[in-house]
Amino acid sequence: MPPSCCGSQSQYTHHHLVTFALTFFSYVLLHSSRKTFSNVKVSISAQWTPTLQNGSSSAFSPSETWEDNHLFADEKQATLFLGALDSIFLFSYAVGLYLSGVIGDRVNLRYVLCVGLCGSAVVEFLFGTVTEWLKIYNVYLYCGLWVLNGLLQSAVWPCVVAVMGNWFGKSGRGFIFGLWSACASVGNILGAFLASSVLKYGYEYAFLVTSVVQFAGGIVVFFGLLTSPKEVGLSLETETGLGPVETDSDSHRPLMSDEEDEVEVEVYAQRDHTIQQQEELPPQTPQAIGFCQAFCLPGVLPYSLAYACLKLVNYSFFFWLPFYLSSNFGWKEAEADRLSVWYDVGGIIGGTVQGLISDFMGKRSPVLALSLLFAMGALVGYSHSPNDKVINAVLLATTGFFTGGPSNMISSAISADLGRQDALRGCQEALATVTGIVDGTGSIGAAVGQYLVSLIESKLGWMCVFYFFVVMTGGSIVFISPLIFREVRAIWRDRRASQRQL
Repeated sequence: MPPSCCGSQSQYTHHHLVTFALTFFSYVLLHSSRKTFSNVKVSISAQWTPTLQNGSSSAFSPSETWEDNHLFADEKQATLFLGALDSIFLFSYAVGLYLSGVIGDRVNLRYVLCVGLCGSAVVEFLFGTVTEWLKIYNVYLYCGLWVLNGLLQSAVWPCVVAVMGNWFGKSGRGFIFGLWSACASVGNILGAFLASSVLKYGYEYAFLVTSVVQFAGGIVVFFGLLTSPKEVGLSLETETGLGPVETDSDSHRPLMSDEEDEVEVEVYAQRDHTIQQQEELPPQTPQAIGFCQAFCLPGVLPYSLAYACLKLVNYSFFFWLPFYLSSNFGWKEAEADRLSVWYDVGGIIGGTVQGLISDFMGKRSPVLALSLLFAMGALVGYSHSPNDKVINAVLLATTGFFTGGPSNMISSAISADLGRQDALRGCQEALATVTGIVDGTGSIGAAVGQYLVSLIESKLGWMCVFYFFVVMTGGSIVFISPLIFREVRAIWRDRRASQRQL
């Protein structure tokens, strides 16, 4: 039977609520500062090109002599470099995810999380604010700071997923993590409004506001976050009904399990005997799993590759949507920033609804596959959007629902399922490592994609970019197709068994 969609309210204490809120807003603040860069690309491009090539120069810095400070000869070269910066960030972010996941399973998660939040805030302040105040325009400096920013930001996601996995078991994980994974989309919305509200003063103030808020959030998390129920002496088995982390056999059973029904029956038959043996032994501290061991866990590789394709599409909207709306429709940058949030609104609703459905079904991959099929159609539809803000917003929300929803599920609920499965037997820590692998592989795909987007757009136009997105979405379905067939077969087998009993 599928688990309860969200369990009873009595399962959770106020510590669960505080953990949910702090981890949620940690990533909200990180993504709001990250969103700033995509929201001010038009302003940055204008600042990096000479006056004669930039007809809107008077709207940004009328008192400056731009010819003395420009980095590039024209807007096309500046756009290519902005795409290269996105790829540089994502490559370093991907490498950092592989490392920070391993570190997160061995070092206090709170320390790693706070270093990532506060360190990234300082780097973004230097990149966007200090360089503009001091009139320092240097390609190598920008690249170096963005590499460091990617490495620091990579410490955050594996840690917050691991903390959530420590506090919330498998019961209702799809709904809870689906709701919680809206943190990235909420951060995008917050970042868009913060950036657009101060953009008239200069893009450097957008970086200033978001970096200061992120740094303050890191301080709050350092003094307020509890990474595990054990830190306050809670037993998940007695206080929440979820079972302790190291012996929670239910939370270690992933929804995408490869085992046949006969094996599952044997596992259930041995559960009481196993728990009795564990109670007789002294408690053991879970040992961190190795990187290669985590990579070889069932389901990790196919979901990592599928997420690489899907994150490429999702992050292309994240990095390029405001730029596309401004350049393609001629809308003002602040208006484009506000309109772009509808993609994130769709992602928030999609992740929550699809997570809830997967809880009721007891399976994840069939829900993902159906959503991604609709996403391919939504992408084609959005590529033909007219120059109408209302229609564009509706199409954006629809695309976000079917594209952002599956992305949120893979990066949160499914990663938690993979990091707590039967192969670990409750004796090894793997949540942060598995999350780092899935998100790191996804970031490599997204990094390659951002440069390809700028290259395809400059050579072939935006229409070809959207068809490229359709191909990548189809690729994600291909990678998880073995899991889809296995889980659909399991659903059919369970239905036939129920009919025979009747």
